[in-house]
Amino acid sequence: MTSVETLVKESKGYKMAYKGMLDFIQTLDDQGELMRITAAVDPVLEITEITDRICKQHGPALLFENVKGSKFPVFINAFGSEKRMGLSLGMENIEQAAARVRELITMLEKLPGVSWGERIKMIPEYLPKVLPLAWIMPKIVREGACQEVVMTEPDLTQLPILQCWPEDAGRFITLPQVFTRNPKTGMRNIGMYRLQVYDSKTTGMHWHVHHDGANNYRMMKEQGKNRIEVAVALGGDPAVTYAATAPLPRDLDELLLAGFFRGKGVELVKCKTVDLEVPADADFILEGYVEADEKRVEGPFGDHTGYYSLAGEYPVFHLTCLTHRKDAIYPATVVGKPPMEDCYMALATERIFLPVIQMLLPEIRDLHMPMEGVFH
Repeated sequence: MTSVETLVKESKGYKMAYKGMLDFIQTLDDQGELMRITAAVDPVLEITEITDRICKQHGPALLFENVKGSKFPVFINAFGSEKRMGLSLGMENIEQAAARVRELITMLEKLPGVSWGERIKMIPEYLPKVLPLAWIMPKIVREGACQEVVMTEPDLTQLPILQCWPEDAGRFITLPQVFTRNPKTGMRNIGMYRLQVYDSKTTGMHWHVHHDGANNYRMMKEQGKNRIEVAVALGGDPAVTYAATAPLPRDLDELLLAGFFRGKGVELVKCKTVDLEVPADADFILEGYVEADEKRVEGPFGDHTGYYSLAGEYPVFHLTCLTHRKDAIYPATVVGKPPMEDCYMALATERIFLPVIQMLLPEIRDLHMPMEGVFH
């Protein structure tokens, strides 16, 4: 067992790999970090109004068990404190994550690069050879809970998708794990890009020009292809949700980061209608594609700063299949003026990636992105 593996598996308070989002919810409940709401609530504005007030009071995660217009509960503010953010990664606190990363960097010194920049580029090829980290590698399984129910005639209106703010353009999926593949290398990418729901089978795809998903989309067009396949996972182990937000080097699989914190590789199942693999323990999977030259107006959307981001033209995601767990719970978040849930996800990124920044720029002693500055 490597020193990194020992660090991960023997850390005080370490929880080995949640079995899914319901397992995480139960952990929060056991630790007094969850409030269950049984009263009927509306996914249009009401859930987010309640959540916003709770966030401003630094309150608990919320599980809305009776959502109007849908049979699925809504889970929100899951990452909305330092404690819950730590718990989402199987730890007692965020600093444990930073300690593990520092230990990993010590091991990365064995990589044969001249500079740290070159070593980072070599990670996808050399890391499995230098460190026996098979225990964090994703693995394909034949079946998963995320495909217990298969809807080949998918209908997004069955999900309790939220409208967050009064002047939003509509309902938005706000906590997705968006899976694409690099058309040149075949490497998987996972990003978190909001999806505005247009109708039962189409959404916007909010790919900014610098996003890896957008890069894959552009390369697909450069190759003369008409569409890129996409899968969107919702829920599952919270470490995967966090990994979708992490600023990793291009073509370094986000599932390796999730596996590192889980202490176990993420199990994947093949999608039903697209050539992609997705987490087997996810609550929902949306399968589909984005056409090469199709765009549609997306937004406005109430954003981190307390202002609405402007409407603009973005690619369109077409849904071909929807699968879900029998006991699926819909995960969501609401962004706006801090303090909000995403502030703590950003804090985790700040502390976890500080050792990486110091590796490249050793003169940096510390850094902090305060909530008051919208933490970007």
